[in-house]
Amino acid sequence: MTDPIVRPMTVEDRAAVIELLADSDPWKRLGYRASDWDGYFTPLPQGRDSYVVDQNGRAAGIGVVRQKFLLGDYVELFGVADWARDKGLGRLLLAHIEAVVFARARNLFACVSDFNDHARHFYKKQGYLEIGPMPNFLISGSAEILLRKTSGPAREPRP
Repeated sequence: MTDPIVRPMTVEDRAAVIELLADSDPWKRLGYRASDWDGYFTPLPQGRDSYVVDQNGRAAGIGVVRQKFLLGDYVELFGVADWARDKGLGRLLLAHIEAVVFARARNLFACVSDFNDHARHFYKKQGYLEIGPMPNFLISGSAEILLRKTSGPAREPRP
């Protein structure tokens, strides 16, 4: 068994990433199917940073970052396979993303479904603050909650 690593996503990771997303919540509850993920990853997301956390040669998690969102960057997609949860892999992947983002921007945003208590707790432990809900954003009767972690204001006042 080797230590997990975070690396850029490759075409070879596609099938494993699609499987981990299609087989897990909140994606199933939000109505996403393997065919939706196949479309998202064909070709690999363009103009975005895409990373996997690799556990023994297998993609155990995915993180996709869109640059230049609200004076920062945005975690467009984040997921960890059910079999890989509660092993610190999500924390490792998010720490890598934060290091990359905070080298170029002061803010990192994410969204989480209001019913996804596990993810809300995870992000809170990593220092994210809930900014506010977007009701009925993805599915009726549920809200996506905008989150933010910051290393400081985007601009400093002029003297």
